[in-house]
Amino acid sequence: MDNHNFQLTLRQTIFTDLETHYRFQLNEEANHLAAFTSSSSLDKEAYLEKYSKFLSEPSINNQTILIDGTIVGSIAKFLIGEDAEITYWIDRKFWGRGIATRALKDFLSLETIRPIYGRVAFDNIGSQKVLENCGFVKIGADRGFANARQAEIEEFIYRLDG
Repeated sequence: MDNHNFQLTLRQTIFTDLETHYRFQLNEEANHLAAFTSSSSLDKEAYLEKYSKFLSEPSINNQTILIDGTIVGSIAKFLIGEDAEITYWIDRKFWGRGIATRALKDFLSLETIRPIYGRVAFDNIGSQKVLENCGFVKIGADRGFANARQAEIEEFIYRLDG
């Protein structure tokens, strides 16, 4: 699969997708780069319980990313206070193929709330490029406890207006 010859589809996430999404987030390298993961991300029951509640939450837009009909990731908009934020996760074996950028561009045409924010660990260069390729601008930084690293690290804050 190269960067141009695949069919990318976004569809509303359903409960049966969560099993696949759970397996994706078990990848050690992906977890390290995501950094700000749930403290219970290794607990399958807790994961399924948490994310199944999100499927019916009207303020959350959960989409599953498919390539040629195969689930390769997820993308969502959620609210923290009044701020809309995005999050996405691509299965490790599909990194470097432009999938996250294409998925985010497609998602931003569905989810038109602006401004919308993205946060990324300071050393997650790939995800920073995805946000920048989709028009997000780095507006600041913050520090927080990264469960995946068991340490406080810096994260960059990005925003997309208009």
